[in-house]
Amino acid sequence: MVAGSAMATDIPKEGAACKACHSIEKKQVGPAWKDVAAKYKGDKDAVSKIAANIEKGGKFGWGFAASMPPKGGAKPENIKMLAEFIAGL
Repeated sequence: MVAGSAMATDIPKEGAACKACHSIEKKQVGPAWKDVAAKYKGDKDAVSKIAANIEKGGKFGWGFAASMPPKGGAKPENIKMLAEFIAGL
């Protein structure tokens, strides 16, 4: 699988722990990653903004009752790879 590929259907290993609350296509406990990508479409800073949100956690105005926990134990390099994958959807 190529990170950022619109054809990707599997969550990359960097996002394995995130699967409890997120999927690529469907809203779950948190927003679908395709919805996150759409929110940041055309934003040249999308990857860094998504990565920062993963790092700090929060609600981010999505209207979900649950708040995303900060980074889930992920390493900074894995957070960046996951942010690139999400932004590329």
